[in-house]
Amino acid sequence: MSQSESSADSWQRFVDAHAVGGVLDATVVEIVAFGAFLEVAPGVHGLWHRAEWQEGSTGPEVGVTMPVRVLAIDAERHRVSLAAA
Repeated sequence: MSQSESSADSWQRFVDAHAVGGVLDATVVEIVAFGAFLEVAPGVHGLWHRAEWQEGSTGPEVGVTMPVRVLAIDAERHRVSLAAA
């Protein structure tokens, strides 16, 4: 199985198992200027946009696992929007 097939399978499993409004545990994998990327499932990352952080918060730390709420899923573009749960 190629890397892209594996990624597509991971995304499909995520979409099949989760819905907007659902809560799941995710691990922070990268902090960027506009937010943080969290791994919500093996091979699937979602964005917790800085606009969703509490006012005055410095945000999460890489490696921290935390509960998040799914705000939106765009399966075609392989994007998940997250907020703290």
